[in-house]
Amino acid sequence: MPLLPGLRVIRSPLHGYGVVATRDFAEGDLLADIEGVAWRLGEDWDDRYTLRISDALWFDMVDQTRWINHSCEANSEVDLGVDAHGEPWAKVYAWRDIKAGEEITFDYEFAPEVAEPCFCRAPACKGVIMRQDEPTA
Repeated sequence: MPLLPGLRVIRSPLHGYGVVATRDFAEGDLLADIEGVAWRLGEDWDDRYTLRISDALWFDMVDQTRWINHSCEANSEVDLGVDAHGEPWAKVYAWRDIKAGEEITFDYEFAPEVAEPCFCRAPACKGVIMRQDEPTA
């Protein structure tokens, strides 16, 4: 699999591995067109690096984007959907200007049943990785 231009996997101070920008990106720039594998309801899969498309469809990131860490104050966002053939797709866009050397992050927005403690160290850290529209227990 070819490397994604403008991105590099590193050891991250946030968590394990991470992805940094190797060049500047402007707000709205496409950072990556994610390569992945579709997983459907009933199939056996590991959900650690997957994006939930629906209750019956997930997209497992298999390129460098799988190492993008979560942050409650993310600098990128993931746009995802399903094409005309029923196959999932996902793209990462800069949420704001990103400088070369800056770690790329997005808000994982986990569902409450799979929420995890958050250690992103952002000033506005929510303490848990979970969709904001969901009530906390």
